[in-house]
Amino acid sequence: MSTDLVKYESMKDSPVYRWSTRLFKLFLLVWHRLGIRGAENIPKTGGVMIASNHASYLDPPVVGVGYRYRPVHFMARNTLWKPGFGKWWMDSVGCIPVSRGTGDMKALKTTVRMLKEGKVVSMFPEGTRTEDGELQEAKGGIGFIIEKSGCVVVPAYIDGSYKAHAKGAKFIKPTKVTITYGKPITQEDFQALGSGREAYDKHAALIMERIAELKRESEK
Repeated sequence: MSTDLVKYESMKDSPVYRWSTRLFKLFLLVWHRLGIRGAENIPKTGGVMIASNHASYLDPPVVGVGYRYRPVHFMARNTLWKPGFGKWWMDSVGCIPVSRGTGDMKALKTTVRMLKEGKVVSMFPEGTRTEDGELQEAKGGIGFIIEKSGCVVVPAYIDGSYKAHAKGAKFIKPTKVTITYGKPITQEDFQALGSGREAYDKHAALIMERIAELKRESEK
């Protein structure tokens, strides 16, 4: 991936990203009556990781259109970089290719660098889509990124995307989808749990606890 692909920092710097999110938002508003809560919790400056539950292919566009102040960069499996439009679009919107199941250090270091540069990156701590709609355990790799980048983490919970398009579903149902962004988790919060490799799982667990809290609040 060219280093030029991760330089833009505002919506105006990436017309492809800007127009893509507009189209996604129109679809999500019309087909899913998209609800957005707590976007004001996302800092407008500095490196920010948005960490969300993952239940559907709809989740990345939901996270992206839910926050419109700065572009949100996503990690995506490298098999999506197919010659032609797919590769052009993934590069144009600043996605980060990752080889799943291999502990892709290049992708991890790229993500750390982007966060250090003050960009916004979205990650799904569970690593893959849930099979049953319930929250899963997080992968420890997210702890590595948090510690090395010094970023803050904004937990987010997406409600309705599993019903709309669960793993293996052929059609997208017109079910309401809502995303709720929680209060940021600071570096002080993470450091209180320790540092180094032995603390990575604790950092990941803290994020999932905050996502679970948002889930419980959404169910009230």
